[in-house]
Amino acid sequence: MPIYLTQEAFDKLRRDLHHARTVGRAQAARAIGEARAHGDLKENAEYHAAKDAQGQLEARIAHMEHTLGEARVVNESQVDTSRARILSTVRVHNKKAGRAQSFKLVASQEADLAKGRISVESPIGKGLLGSAVGDVVRIQVPRGIMEFEVLGISRDR
Repeated sequence: MPIYLTQEAFDKLRRDLHHARTVGRAQAARAIGEARAHGDLKENAEYHAAKDAQGQLEARIAHMEHTLGEARVVNESQVDTSRARILSTVRVHNKKAGRAQSFKLVASQEADLAKGRISVESPIGKGLLGSAVGDVVRIQVPRGIMEFEVLGISRDR
């Protein structure tokens, strides 16, 4: 399944992967070497912690490699605004809260609720995908059902 990213997010992920492969792996190897020098490995908590950290780093590297392999870079200037799609900014009226909100629909790697960027994999993101201006969308969230009226769909220029 493709993972849609902006060019900015794709480039950042490539930089993060390069850093993890070079700097991160070197730091992990150094930590293991230092812990190994402390003696008996069976009861060496520092060694086991360093090995666990190395395993987590390798899992993170594998995840980044997978994401880059599945990534499709989306040109934001070509996003169709007739319906809510990834990279669309959707302006909605939250009927329960009685106020307007805007959400930019992004890949999970780019989600940042504080900046109004929600994942297309989140309940609200999934619920808004495919909607058009004027649609009323009912979305099941952990606190119950939220109802949004789609006021506008745009894209960043």
